[in-house]
Order: sequence, then C-alpha cells, then structure tokens
Amino acid sequence: IRTVSSSEQEAMTGISWHEGCPVPISDLRVLDLVHWTDDGTTQPGQIVLHKDHVESARQAFSALFEQRFPITSITPIRAYNGDDDASMAADNTSGFNCRQVPGTSRVSEHAKGMAIDINPLRNPFVRGTSVMPPAGRDWLDRSDIRPGMLTAGDNAVQAFRTAGWRWGGTWRSSKDYQHFSITGR
Repeated sequence: IRTVSSSEQEAMTGISWHEGCPVPISDLRVLDLVHWTDDGTTQPGQIVLHKDHVESARQAFSALFEQRFPITSITPIRAYNGDDDASMAADNTSGFNCRQVPGTSRVSEHAKGMAIDINPLRNPFVRGTSVMPPAGRDWLDRSDIRPGMLTAGDNAVQAFRTAGWRWGGTWRSSKDYQHFSITGR
C-alpha cells in the first residue's frame, strides 16, 4: 500500500480524477498486488482506493489469491482513459474512478474510492433487459458457475464480506455481480 506518486497523480488528473471529485487525490492509495489468471499463472496488478479502505481490500484480495481465484487484470481505470465501459468490456478489475452512477446524476461509490468491480465481463451489471458490459450476457446464468464468477455464498464473496465490503449481487432492483462497496451502494 503506497501513496499515489506524483507521476501517477499527473496521469490521473483530468482522466480518472479532477477538481470537484468527492475525495482529494491525496486521500487515494495504490494497492500493488499479485493475482491468479485463467491460465494458472500470476500477474501483477494495481488498484486505487481511498486510504481508509485499502487495507480491508488488501485482506480480501489476499484471500482471493489464497483461493487461486482468477482475475483477468487489475489495472487503474486511467489506462482506459477513465472509460468504465472500456474497462468492463476488457474484464478489468478496478476501483477508483471519479464518475457518476450511469444514467443518473448521483456520484458513484467509485468516485469516493469505496468500490471495487471484479471481472465485470463475467460478473455483469443487470437491470431488467440491460446488461453492462453487453458481452456479459454470456455470463447471466449464475447457476453455470465458471472460474472468475462471483456467486452468492462463494468463498470470494465471503472474503470481501469478512473484510467489511458489501456485494451488489444481493441488490433487489438490479444485480451488480461485479461490484463490492463499503456502503452497499
């Protein structure tokens, strides 16, 4: 766990962070970690979160590593020019991104550094007939459990719950299978 370097701050400014964000850039931290991939190898990753929540995220990701839970990639959203849709389409796991909840004027929990999306292609957001990312339709059958999926009661969801994070897969009006947040929003 480390502070966001000056070069990282420069790369984030105007992309994933800007003036008016609900969290100052000085309150963000980078969690450098190693994760398992689908082919059984390990790969480095980085996730940006609020300083108050990065330790609990480290605990949860450590448990996922012990479980050999596969994650496609963990790359800060600035690598996708701040584009959440592009990051989701690439099945990229990410945290901080100063943005609104899609289709609303509400500030996302990601904008506060208090939310994480894991393998969003395999764990899509679903509301009615809307699926994000669209290719996530191939992963809607939650009874057809495949590596990297998050399902009710599984060890990965439990790891985040134990660390104090709440899962969007339990929401009532929509399902956000990729989403964990501190607040449950």
